[in-house]
Amino acid sequence: MIPRVKYHFKSIATLLGVAMLFSCQPDLKTIETITTEENLPVETASGLRIVYSSHAQIQMTMEAPTMERFEGEEPYMEFPDGFLMIFYDENMQENSRISAEYAIQYEKDELIDARKNVVVENLENNEKLNTEQLIWDQNNERIYTEKFVKITTEEEVLYGDGFESDDRFTTWHIKKPRGTFYVETGQTTRESDSAPQPQIE
Repeated sequence: MIPRVKYHFKSIATLLGVAMLFSCQPDLKTIETITTEENLPVETASGLRIVYSSHAQIQMTMEAPTMERFEGEEPYMEFPDGFLMIFYDENMQENSRISAEYAIQYEKDELIDARKNVVVENLENNEKLNTEQLIWDQNNERIYTEKFVKITTEEEVLYGDGFESDDRFTTWHIKKPRGTFYVETGQTTRESDSAPQPQIE
């Protein structure tokens, strides 16, 4: 069942454009092609806030300083100043976040392409993901990337190429691990021989 969504807008243009919000083209090569096309937005909005709810229970909220909507064969919405998505538990406590400095929302499949300083946080487990591109498949409630990733937990820092998880960042795996740094926890700190130098701060 698709959750009901309540919208809060600061412009009429946002209301007209947001009906097509959560859908995109899942092929990464197609995404790269579409984003390089020269086009002018048909709608522009600022101060966007969207509230997702299901059975009167808020599931998540999305905030973005700026939204621009583009038409064409592959219509999409662009968030040039990034976005912040906050997930809530049944007690309306924040349990995870996704943020990025730039994102594109496509209109054919439920998917977002987030880029530039992408951060995913699980606040309950105190875990954080850093990467430069992340695909969010909302229909399947999955997030994934083929880019370099850094995952920081309470006990270790992990590196690798490629990553997949549920969208709340509770069950995840790195596709091609590069190495591990162990965090000081009162015992002797360990460090793997294969661990690379950090590439993402």
